[in-house]
Amino acid sequence: MVQHESILSPNGTVTFTRRFTVHVIQAICAICAMAAMFAEGTAARSLATVAAASALFTLFVGVLFGRRAVAELGDHIRLIDEARNARGQVEELFAMTDMLQAAEDHEDAGAVLMATAQRLLPDFGGALYVFNNSRDRLDLAKSWGRSPSFEPAGTLLPGNCWALKRGKPHTNDPESSGLCCMHQIGEGSTVEVPMMARGQVFGLLVLASDAGNAFEQLTDIRRTAQALADSMSLALSNIALREKLRTQSLRDPLTGLYNRRYMEDALERYISLAERTGTATSVLMIDLDNFKRINDEFGHAKGDAVLRDVAAQLVGTLRPSDVVARYGGEELVVIMPKCGLDNAAAKAEILRQRIESLSEAHGVPVSASFGVSTVPETATNAADVVPGADGALYAAKQAGKNRVILSERRSARDEKQAPRLAVTG
Repeated sequence: MVQHESILSPNGTVTFTRRFTVHVIQAICAICAMAAMFAEGTAARSLATVAAASALFTLFVGVLFGRRAVAELGDHIRLIDEARNARGQVEELFAMTDMLQAAEDHEDAGAVLMATAQRLLPDFGGALYVFNNSRDRLDLAKSWGRSPSFEPAGTLLPGNCWALKRGKPHTNDPESSGLCCMHQIGEGSTVEVPMMARGQVFGLLVLASDAGNAFEQLTDIRRTAQALADSMSLALSNIALREKLRTQSLRDPLTGLYNRRYMEDALERYISLAERTGTATSVLMIDLDNFKRINDEFGHAKGDAVLRDVAAQLVGTLRPSDVVARYGGEELVVIMPKCGLDNAAAKAEILRQRIESLSEAHGVPVSASFGVSTVPETATNAADVVPGADGALYAAKQAGKNRVILSERRSARDEKQAPRLAVTG
């Protein structure tokens, strides 16, 4: 009998074909010899019977070896396909990581994730959720492959998600009567993978399927889903870090207000825009009264708390388009685009009252003085509107503090400065 050689060797397919052919030829020769001997006589018939048995055995061995070789060939091809698919996935993940290095925000990162997921997992829908700034909810950043059974919500609450609670992937499958997240809706099944980096969760990856064997499909793709989530978590971490650094360069760390540098740049832009549109831009200069006394008598912690609450009152009262900045120390500046002098004065009085109302909450007297200046009513450009508001603030301090003083209108000031003609008799 011909000895079996593994088909997984480099020339395994050739070996299989040669060995199987030898077995078949041997069987055919044996059958021909058997027929010849069977025609010669009784003794020959006995030999023919033995030859027939040998031929049948040889043919049986050939068929058996052929079946085994075909099975091994199928396994070999399957292993090659799996290795090729795994190599393709690795290459896609490397390309995704490379693209994510250029992502500037969640929109860019979501677009890269969607493109990669659609290539690796074309039969699955997906969604990317990221935490908001206060980290009390997750907002939908990107979704793809929507269907009647998969309509991702605009927001998710962390307390309703088992994947975020456990820090591990979780599969929601309504058909299997398993434990599902509270936000799981519809008939489709989903696997949710938290995106973690440096011990912090930055988002959530959701993949969905509405197939009949959805649970098995989602179980099979868990490793791919985890690889996608790991790549995205690093990108989201880098985006958050860049945003933090950018915010620190633009905002005051104590109050969260914009800093002086940003205020000066914003004022130039607003004044230029106002000149083109023919609208007014007002500036409020604010100084907390007797703030040094608060620090000296009650400590700097109390002074910091007062500053933070004053900043919160300003931001909560003004429009989103208004710019509130910390000018330095206890001095604050507000830029109010498309706002005339009278409207700015009315808003300043509301702010003064709200700041004064903080006295009861802090147990110390809290008040502020305001100076108001407006382009073009009291100033001509960005270079003199801030000094104009500062001069009005100084006048408010001299008048007794805790009040609003307006900068003098240009027409009245120009009349005072104009030279008078001498009257001769």
